[in-house]
Amino acid sequence: MDSPKISPPPPLSPPPPSTPPAPPDQIIISKQPVDHQNTKIVVKNPINDVPLLRKPRRTNPIIWCFAVFCLFSILILIISGIVTIIIFVSYKPKTPVFDTPGATLNFIYLNSLEFLNGDIVLLANFSNPNKKLHVKFEYAEIQLYFSNTLIATRTVSPFVQKQREIKMVPIQMISSLVSLPPRIAIELQKQIQKNRVILDMKGRFKVGIKMGLTHVGYWLHGSCQLELTSPPNGFLLHHKCTTKK
Repeated sequence: MDSPKISPPPPLSPPPPSTPPAPPDQIIISKQPVDHQNTKIVVKNPINDVPLLRKPRRTNPIIWCFAVFCLFSILILIISGIVTIIIFVSYKPKTPVFDTPGATLNFIYLNSLEFLNGDIVLLANFSNPNKKLHVKFEYAEIQLYFSNTLIATRTVSPFVQKQREIKMVPIQMISSLVSLPPRIAIELQKQIQKNRVILDMKGRFKVGIKMGLTHVGYWLHGSCQLELTSPPNGFLLHHKCTTKK
């Protein structure tokens, strides 16, 4: 019998190279295997990274209309102011003058030493000193006082004065049963006995001046102190008048 053949043992593979031990203070990071088949490469477009700006919103047409209206209004105001200044410089308007050169005290007496009755005629003088402008007295009111107490009121109809015109207007002031304090009534009796009656007249006037297409209106205030003789037929002795805006 043949003895069995013994096959030689397979050759031993050489041992893997030994990794030198790492120092204790070194950190070892193991690399993961890379799967080249499943790896995807993403390429970014630098244009897409730029943020897109919003388109500006359109302005409401109403806002545009309002802005244009405000602009034209401001321009009109500026032009009107310039034109007014030019007109004032060229025309040089002057203030009308109010005066009372004459007055007649027909009668004045006290009823029951308390109520005043009187009749006085004033000659009002309205003067327009302007060389190029007409003046219109749109409203005129005359008030008569004795010792700061109102005793008569009268209005004058509107009228127009030409350049350099003087207008005389007789104004009749009538007092009827005007109540006076006792102190004022006694003072009036004393003045009548002395043949010197002092009255105060105040005027309020609305004046209008037209310069080209521009109309200017303002208020005038006139004040006069009158000294008359006693009635009947008392006449004006002295007077002092002022006119101001």
